[in-house]
Amino acid sequence: MPLGVGFLGKNVVGIASLVYGLAILCSRLIGLVREAVIGRYLGVGREADIYWTAFVIPDFLNYLLAGGILSIAFIPIFQKRLSENSETAPLFLSNLLNSLGLLVIGFTVLLWTLTPKLTPWIAPGMNGDDLNRLNLLVRIILPAQIFHLTGAVLSAALQAQDKHTMPALAPIIYTLGIVMGGVILGPTLGAEGFAWGVLAGSFLGPFLCPFIGQYRQELRWQMTLNLSDRDLRRYFVLSLPIMLGFSVIVLDDMIIKALASELSRAGSISELQYARTLMKVPMGIFGLAAGMATFPSLSRLFVADDQEKAFELLSKAIRMTVFLAFCAHVLLSAVGTEIATVIWGTDRFTSAALREIGDLTAFYALGLWAWSLQGLVARGFYAQQDTWTPTIMGTILFFAWIPIYHLSASTTRQLALCSSAVISVYVIALTAWLYRKAKLKGLNIAAPWRPILRLFMVTLLVNVIVQKMRQSISIDGPPLLVGALFGMTAITMFCIAAVVIGNREVKVIGTLLHQKLKKS
Repeated sequence: MPLGVGFLGKNVVGIASLVYGLAILCSRLIGLVREAVIGRYLGVGREADIYWTAFVIPDFLNYLLAGGILSIAFIPIFQKRLSENSETAPLFLSNLLNSLGLLVIGFTVLLWTLTPKLTPWIAPGMNGDDLNRLNLLVRIILPAQIFHLTGAVLSAALQAQDKHTMPALAPIIYTLGIVMGGVILGPTLGAEGFAWGVLAGSFLGPFLCPFIGQYRQELRWQMTLNLSDRDLRRYFVLSLPIMLGFSVIVLDDMIIKALASELSRAGSISELQYARTLMKVPMGIFGLAAGMATFPSLSRLFVADDQEKAFELLSKAIRMTVFLAFCAHVLLSAVGTEIATVIWGTDRFTSAALREIGDLTAFYALGLWAWSLQGLVARGFYAQQDTWTPTIMGTILFFAWIPIYHLSASTTRQLALCSSAVISVYVIALTAWLYRKAKLKGLNIAAPWRPILRLFMVTLLVNVIVQKMRQSISIDGPPLLVGALFGMTAITMFCIAAVVIGNREVKVIGTLLHQKLKKS
């Protein structure tokens, strides 16, 4: 199989990026529909705060069992097993499914039992009926992790074979499940209806979709458990750092919600969550897609000891991801309030709440480039079978940052800014160390700091200009029209400025668009 290095070329990475990009685009768009449904039923208030806080414990369980990097630890081992002895690959897959399944079921039962004792820690600002409601929602959502984690193993096995359709489809089905749960049960059960939608969607999407895909690949799930399997032990050794670490990647959202629960104004958690959701839309489309699509090829290149091509592939992906992230940053900062108004409307949201969500989105967008990049940069370590470095750095930074979190806990805007700052520091440190390791190996490859810094300065300049325009030009009209006008203006200014400073990625995208237009 050819191993191309062009991020948008006609190769495995390009095709996989397209598949994941389109699927994640659909998933994020459906996710916006989900957020619109949730917002229009729950609004910004205590019920919404309870719903979003209910995910903290289940998300921590997923993180504890390395669900976020499960495919990263699994894919290189499974690919090697397939190439050396494909007949034993189903046995290894079954061993991992069964051992991980037993772990997640055991932890789910334990956390389900301890939920009333844990919720006061994750939401110190809630009490009484609010805590009872939170306990109920947590216990509904917790079992969903069984489907998420076992399904992640099945998806990883498909990705290792360059079968991307079912893994890419899984989050779409999951999101639709939440929407349907809210539409059908939300009017009578409120947040509880959405929680049941989470549980149903987890089974239908993250679990059932890859299960069907594996069934078609004839890799049967066998009821066997061999803990002496060397590859099974290797997987848990690689995953151990993630299980033991307390990285900023996961714990940032948890501590932000805990601190926001102590603010006197109801709806603080919800406003932060809605703003973070808007930031996550572009982050998922190109950041997650680039990381998921690039990792299998990165892994093969490092296994083949072709490290120069591996870093060339990584650098191209980093530059393109950063360009798209700053472009999205400009858009979200310019018209965050209009986007929030279009999605959630004015029935359950006041104009002040919508403006607050827009402002919080702009603060979160300052860290969008880093959130988009962190998974991709971490995969540069994971492809080299190094799962310790990202975890150790993220854990050290999180604990060092705790005083800053508490100093920022007086307003939601300070919390959003604090979140953007910590992820930016983490990604800068992680990227610097990754490329330093490459230099120590004698590779003549420099980290792409200069193009990133130039684009950052352009982004800040465009943000200032657009904000000045918005203050001096008042346009009355539907939020969709006003948002489209100022949003297109901001993106156009950003792209022109990128061309002026000689940015290569805007030229690549321009060339691709020109070719598509000529063909059509």
